[in-house]
Amino acid sequence: MLGVSTRSLYIEPGAVDLGNRCQVISVSPLMRHLLMEAVEVALEYDEAGRDGALIDLLLHELARSAHLPLHIPLPVDSRLLGLCQIFLRQPNAHQSPQQWADQLHISLRTFNRLFRQQTGLSFSQWRQRACVVLALARLAVGTPVTRIALDFGYDSPAAFSTMFRRVLGQAPSVWLEGAK
Repeated sequence: MLGVSTRSLYIEPGAVDLGNRCQVISVSPLMRHLLMEAVEVALEYDEAGRDGALIDLLLHELARSAHLPLHIPLPVDSRLLGLCQIFLRQPNAHQSPQQWADQLHISLRTFNRLFRQQTGLSFSQWRQRACVVLALARLAVGTPVTRIALDFGYDSPAAFSTMFRRVLGQAPSVWLEGAK
């Protein structure tokens, strides 16, 4: 992570249902401020007082937060894992599931079934998510969208931005502004 600060919040199990997997969530401006205030709350706080109200509101905000598709699930199957790791080092939007199936010497149908079983995503969904997550790190250090799009094999910055918007709901420039 570059140019960020972090805060840790430990929540009692059962206080709020966030699912059973590690996830990235959207942090609203209200939640950001609540987190900053929660850092100052004592471990043993007055649940009926201001600190209790602050924590209650924070838990409500956590419960309604949107989950962002920023986790890249990796397969356990070693052959498939190897291909995924190569892709993550050199993303290429033009790689197809047929190319990967051919490298694994399996049918496209078997590949699609194996890929979804191992990652929980279709090949296309995984490839797009991987490109977005990798692009976010480059955007954060000031790499232009055009450079990222071309490096990742997109035919144009517009094609990359369209894919980015489809995955995250915002264009790269809008996402960067919201992250500041």
